[in-house]
Amino acid sequence: MAASAATVPRLIAQENWRPRANPWLIAATVAMAAFMEVLDTSIANVALPHIAGSLGASQDESTWVLTAYLVSNAVVLPMGGWAASVIGRKNFFLLCIVIFTIASFLCGFASTLPLLLLFRVIQGAGGGGLQPMAQAIMADSFEPEKRGLAFALYGIVAVLAPSIGPTLGGWITDNYSWHWIFYINIPVGILAFFLTERLVEEPPWNVPDRKNLFKLDYLGLGLLVVSMGALQIMLDRGEENDWFGSHFIVSCAVTFVISFVALILWQWFAKSPLMDLKLLKIRNFAMCCFLMLLTGGFLNATTVLQPQFLQSQLGYTATWAGLALSGGGVALLLIVPIAGKALTHFPARNIIALGFCGFTIAYFVTARELNLGLNFATSSWLRVMQVVPIPLVFISVTTAAYFGIPREKNNQVAGLINFVRNIGGSILISLTNAAVVERAQFHQNQLLKYLTPSSASFQQNVQSLTGFFDNRSGLQNAGRLAQGRIYNQLIQQSQTLAYIDVFYLMCGAALLVIPLVFLLAKNRPGGGGGGGAAMH
Repeated sequence: MAASAATVPRLIAQENWRPRANPWLIAATVAMAAFMEVLDTSIANVALPHIAGSLGASQDESTWVLTAYLVSNAVVLPMGGWAASVIGRKNFFLLCIVIFTIASFLCGFASTLPLLLLFRVIQGAGGGGLQPMAQAIMADSFEPEKRGLAFALYGIVAVLAPSIGPTLGGWITDNYSWHWIFYINIPVGILAFFLTERLVEEPPWNVPDRKNLFKLDYLGLGLLVVSMGALQIMLDRGEENDWFGSHFIVSCAVTFVISFVALILWQWFAKSPLMDLKLLKIRNFAMCCFLMLLTGGFLNATTVLQPQFLQSQLGYTATWAGLALSGGGVALLLIVPIAGKALTHFPARNIIALGFCGFTIAYFVTARELNLGLNFATSSWLRVMQVVPIPLVFISVTTAAYFGIPREKNNQVAGLINFVRNIGGSILISLTNAAVVERAQFHQNQLLKYLTPSSASFQQNVQSLTGFFDNRSGLQNAGRLAQGRIYNQLIQQSQTLAYIDVFYLMCGAALLVIPLVFLLAKNRPGGGGGGGAAMH
């Protein structure tokens, strides 16, 4: 009885706990650190040709700069709960800031591709703990009914950073060097460390215990590393190695399937799993993970596809390709607070459905408008259309993920929801790029049917261009130049058609998801995102 009597006041104290600092200052501090980390998922996109040229690497090899970071980041994301239980959430957050900041300096200092990849892996590991811990700190710093607005701030981090990454990265690369896309993290990291140390507190229910150091799910961690590594290698190298026509790709696929199935089984039955997959038995949380997987994929894939199209097909520089995406960043600043406020008036699933309708329309219009005469203004508006639905979905899904979840599970929820978002981005980047190559080859073969000696229009074009080159330069091989010009036009047209196909595919995927959104629980607007959220 005495023990019970002593426990009651402690439980009441925990229930009524609030941080001493203003919650919005805490939110801004952890959001700044997370912003720095999320920015690095996209800031290097437009700089890859410069990195490849500087380090003597091929374009294909330079893509490992992106994938090495994403895989390392994804592996660490589910470890946040365990690390916080060992050294405390605040200390773990500070440690991640230190690792990320030091690794950023080393990335900028790297003189060879292997060194850069090594430092990117370390950087991704440090950054992997920033997102879930920032989200969990926000969840505990605010009362349930105010979490929607708090997650709106986090939504600015998660969706704005990847959107402005190419703009900032392109400008830095063209005006300075690619090294500075990593160096800019250093002052931000120092400021984030100082503010976190001063403002963030450890909540009373998160009591660190050094004994948990030996409770890490080492087998689960090993299976996670192997499965995610095999998946990423298979997706990145599949197109180059003729997919399952390659023994290497088949080996990666088999390794992924076996290790992934083993990971799920082990995590389900282990006493202290790395990831609490039993949370997926809650239908609402499982659906949120699926929706976040797609949202992360859409955001990251379009952030790569559009500047890639502008640079490769329209000849944009890194700076101008980035600027074409900047309008989306401005739109996000306007939409994010609206999306957060909407959660206090409408059920989360209704807002999510509206967001996926927006995705469907945006990708359909993009597919219709893409062409070799696309101007800067139209490209900018297309990007605005693509990003407007993102905060509607992201903030609502993030909030809905906590419905019916006990708050002691907040670390696990944050880790899993961010894990699937990163994995979704990694998968869709690889798949959409592979689809562009595949569809370009298909359209090239189709268009070649019209470039035959029996085609009157082809012969007419050859004669016209031959006369043009002959009159301009008097070259003896004007006929070959004419045929070469036509073939280059065919390549451009086939690649443009491939990008159009990919956006139509994404449009169809978004459309199919809309009815699935209504499998989510219908919450009472303003009810918050914690275990006490009202649902019916």
